[in-house]
Amino acid sequence: MPLPSRLALGLILTQAAGPLAALTLSLPADAVLTREEAEPLGRYDLPIGAFAEGVLPVDRGEGEVSRRAWRIERAGADTLAVLAALRAELIAEGFGILLDCDTQACGGFDFRFGTEVLPPPAMHVDLGHFRFLAARRGQERIGVLVSQAPGALFVQIIRVGPPDAEFAAALSAPVPGPEPGPEPDSQTVTPPAVQAPVVTGDLAAQLEAQGRAILADLSFPTGSAQLAEGEFASLAALADYLRANPGRRVALVGHTDAQGSLEANIALSRRRAGSVMERLVTAHDVPRQQMEAEGMGYLAPVASNLTAEGRQANRRVEVIITSTE
Repeated sequence: MPLPSRLALGLILTQAAGPLAALTLSLPADAVLTREEAEPLGRYDLPIGAFAEGVLPVDRGEGEVSRRAWRIERAGADTLAVLAALRAELIAEGFGILLDCDTQACGGFDFRFGTEVLPPPAMHVDLGHFRFLAARRGQERIGVLVSQAPGALFVQIIRVGPPDAEFAAALSAPVPGPEPGPEPDSQTVTPPAVQAPVVTGDLAAQLEAQGRAILADLSFPTGSAQLAEGEFASLAALADYLRANPGRRVALVGHTDAQGSLEANIALSRRRAGSVMERLVTAHDVPRQQMEAEGMGYLAPVASNLTAEGRQANRRVEVIITSTE
């Protein structure tokens, strides 16, 4: 699929004085910047291999970190075409490609939740269709994540590298002392404490410790994506946790057994996760912006699909912490 005319989007990655030149990457002209973050000094763990045997290989970079995401409003946008164009630009700028993979070749569900992703709605990752590219040039590292959504495409680019010259000069400059002023009064002002997460029960404790939990008591009628009527203790516990911690964002991820086609199972699992999200919004007053619903179909089993018990265990909805603020 040919790309439309391209537009430089201000992704200017300036280096400290040295041999590396500034880098400008471009995206399709209809790309809209949805989020932009910058850290003068930070870290980024760049995935450099697929998730396998419980491990995601990373190359940790330290320095100036920039995180950006874009949304391209276009039905049927081609993730490969967008990624290929960015890959060609990076290679032309002297970057070496460390990893170039898509969905299951990357490690699927585990890769997605093992790598850094900006929170929704700025960035959306379809667990059944995403691509990732890792590149390096000297001390500069870049991770590119591209994924589809209904009627749109999302792109995330995270870069870490040496700080720019202005920031480096600021680091070595003397820190000025305080301005002379009136003597302080006898009252001591204590800075506010950092807000610790509120742990409201066993499910909350598991989420804080492991970042994920299975909502084990949920029930769906056979072949239906609609959550059964009734009270579910896991939803009440999750709702308590989310209301007590408004800075937490979670993904509700549906899973199925291996009966039927992958496409049908991914669709069913996503609808089931969406049904759980709607129940949390309507019955438990959880803000919708704290959640997203995804579906993995049969791609992340927790038991064998060769037995009835295993298939039952695989039919589940999990909650996963995706970001904190």
